Amino acid sequence: MHTHTEDMESLSERTAAACSVREPGGDTQSPQPAEEEVDVEGVKLSLVSNGERASSKPLKVESICYSLNIVKNIAFLYQEYRDTSKQQEIEQRRQQDGLTSGVSAGLGVTSPPALQLQLRNNSRSLSLWQNLEVVQQSGLLTQLPQREVIIQEAMFELVTSEASYYKSLEVLETHFLKNPVLVNTLSQSDMHFLFSNIEEVMKASERFLMDLENRIEQSLQISEVCDIVHNHAVKHFHVFITYVINQVYQEKNYRRILQGNQSFREAMAQLENHPCVRGLSFTSFLILPFQRITRLKMLVQNILKKAEENSKMEANAIKAHHQLEQSVPVISHSRWLLKKGEVQQMAGPKSTRTMRSKKLHHPVYLFLFNNLLLITKRSSSGEKFQVLDSCTRAMLRTEDMEDQGQMLANVFNLKLLENQEERPVNYMLKTSSMSDKLRWICALTPNRRTRFMSTGTHQPASPQVQCIQSYSSQEPDELSIEMADVLNNLERTDDGWMMGERLHDGERGWFPCRVVEEIQNQEVRAQNLRECQRIHLAQEGSTSSGARLGSRGGRRTPKTPKVSNFFSTWTDQSEEEQ
Repeated sequence: MHTHTEDMESLSERTAAACSVREPGGDTQSPQPAEEEVDVEGVKLSLVSNGERASSKPLKVESICYSLNIVKNIAFLYQEYRDTSKQQEIEQRRQQDGLTSGVSAGLGVTSPPALQLQLRNNSRSLSLWQNLEVVQQSGLLTQLPQREVIIQEAMFELVTSEASYYKSLEVLETHFLKNPVLVNTLSQSDMHFLFSNIEEVMKASERFLMDLENRIEQSLQISEVCDIVHNHAVKHFHVFITYVINQVYQEKNYRRILQGNQSFREAMAQLENHPCVRGLSFTSFLILPFQRITRLKMLVQNILKKAEENSKMEANAIKAHHQLEQSVPVISHSRWLLKKGEVQQMAGPKSTRTMRSKKLHHPVYLFLFNNLLLITKRSSSGEKFQVLDSCTRAMLRTEDMEDQGQMLANVFNLKLLENQEERPVNYMLKTSSMSDKLRWICALTPNRRTRFMSTGTHQPASPQVQCIQSYSSQEPDELSIEMADVLNNLERTDDGWMMGERLHDGERGWFPCRVVEEIQNQEVRAQNLRECQRIHLAQEGSTSSGARLGSRGGRRTPKTPKVSNFFSTWTDQSEEEQ
């Protein structure tokens, strides 16, 4: 596709959301035309008020003419915006933690709204709506309550971040995808492996950004953006699914090409050293669509948390968030089989006397996937398996047991901290040999830290941490976390690992303690839970079936439907491969 379409050129000349801003008490960062000269663009704006919001009466000011160029003037690539934005979230929570540490219990904590704006103001990398020249000249800031300003900033960030994302996509397209030297080093199939349907993704962003800018053009006081998010998620965001699914193959093939194609390797080195990429790697551009769609969901959540309850804005934010989860699932890994086999499930007290009857143990067949364990019973035909129980792999624990004679040899305990019925279960299992026992223990719980442990989950006052350094999972029971993620601390080991549950999506797993810091203040932790619970309850109310919940602040819906709902019987399709 061509980089600058006529629509985008026209859009840049006439529409919305400036990145030329005036710092409080200072001059504008970029020269602005004199007030009498702005009429050249002829964009007439009248302020409108959303009757659903805190500013109940329409605000009247003189009509303002302005010309703002978000696409042309956006200064930062999306990777830079994203890192800065997340660092600001971290600093905001740190200051909240400190500011509220002396607040008496019972008074509650209201996060100072000015704190969010102050932190963003301190960094020149992110524009504020309130710092727009036309907003400051309008007198609007003296009439809006601070809560409304916060909502305006939340919507404005969604728009400006989309512009930053589009700018990074342009670099990916013009600097990498259409570079003739690089293209000549690759076969047609390798080009597809690397870039997939990125041009379709870019067109989707182009349409989305155009509608967002047109909306902001209608009024200085932004009326709504989540309805646009919902509309595009329904109609256009399916292209993200294709891209994210192909991402697994993309990473593998990039490593293969980099190792085996010297011409490609040399061309890529030169391209990555070019000033336009600002020291960022090629892979940081390839992963942009996956990062953007997950970040977009968080930005919609941020609007939802600030919207007035039972308002049109809240309803639109709920619809948009639900559609993002439905149309653009967060696909991290496919599910694959790690190990399968038959073991004996034992019952009764742990003594040799109980082993004299064969009725006290019976065979079960285990299917261990990278993220799930199925405990099944083989059918009489031997071709199908009835699912008896299941558990996510992160919630498995094993305990080796000492041999107590031949009948109690090769026995270990398998603990399901939370099975498909959301309750803890313990299985005493016997294998055919010592080596088989050890192999099962290592497969079920590959890390030493996940053995011989219990957990105290489901506690409303459980400790919370926030991520201060992104971490990519290295093993199936680990959790990839991003800067500014807030997690419940479910379990911690002496050797520096923690198991947590991310508040905004309920995903669980292990990560190093060094990449997080504890949120000390109890009221701040409670506020985090309330905000997430509001999102979860709102989502649950938006559909008859209810949304997936991960919060510990209230009754939690199962993270996944019962496995037996999917597989009343399990057909082992890998038998033919054996």
